Amino acid sequence: MAINNGEIVFIKSVKDGIPNRDPLQDSDARRLFPEEDGRISLSDVSIKRDVRDYVLSAETNGGTSKKNFIFVQEKVNEKGKLLGRGSLAESIAEQVGKKQEAKTDMKSILVEHCFDVRTFGIVYSVKPKFNLTGPVQFGWAHSLHPVDSQYIQGTVVMPSSDVKDDGGEGKTQGTIWTSYIVPFAVFAMSGVINAKIAEQTKMTKDDQELLLKALWQGTQYRQARGRGQQQPLFLLHVEYNNPFFRIGYLEDLIELVPGEEVWRNGGKRPSSVKDITLNVSPLLEKLNEYKDKIANVRIWVHPSVAVDGNIEIYKQPLW
Repeated sequence: MAINNGEIVFIKSVKDGIPNRDPLQDSDARRLFPEEDGRISLSDVSIKRDVRDYVLSAETNGGTSKKNFIFVQEKVNEKGKLLGRGSLAESIAEQVGKKQEAKTDMKSILVEHCFDVRTFGIVYSVKPKFNLTGPVQFGWAHSLHPVDSQYIQGTVVMPSSDVKDDGGEGKTQGTIWTSYIVPFAVFAMSGVINAKIAEQTKMTKDDQELLLKALWQGTQYRQARGRGQQQPLFLLHVEYNNPFFRIGYLEDLIELVPGEEVWRNGGKRPSSVKDITLNVSPLLEKLNEYKDKIANVRIWVHPSVAVDGNIEIYKQPLW
């Protein structure tokens, strides 16, 4: 079945960490807005990494259908060397029994067997070169409020080196580590699904459903101490009747309560999900305004977050 033009809004929270650090700012939080604005951001690359890593784990060796391999991944050979684009593609072709076909038509093989190629597109720089624009494009995720990151320091008990073989002293004390963390933040990310481009990459309805599931479960799956404790809170998927229409900027119609004025003017800043409410009433009003152009609306909500607005007709069971 053909993909409908669509929009996605995904909201998640993070505690005690930074999901996507800025290497140009000593691995502090990324800030695309002026300092006085205070909001922090996560790149679309980070969100796609969550999706890819989940699919890579959930759909082992391409899944039962051999359709859900991940092309963009970190993989090493038997000597521990990272594989490049050509070697990754050849590995997939070999696993699906199309090693000979790959010599003349690698594009068709990757489109047929790689979830991220059909969904996010591909730049293949190995001859014969080709590229495909992905039908799914995410914007940057921005916090719904000003955020202050904290610079912290700690120690590791283990010394960084052993006693030397010649009897000389090794390190006798543990090492010191430093890091930035964010105590609590709520991020909203927008995305679009282009129906016409989906035809070119052969993205399917099954790919779309896997994408939505991976957004939710991938946020929970991808773990690292520095990334903090992350929780998916709200996911909206709107499908349109017209392949050339979308409302746009739906994330701007969701408000965080308490609002910006409280955070900026010295009020108590929420420290967990239980301290906030998502006001989606403006969003629901906009969806109702364009209901004649909408084919379907679905919403997933984590039970820990309070929502202001009647979403019951759109609410879906969690995976």
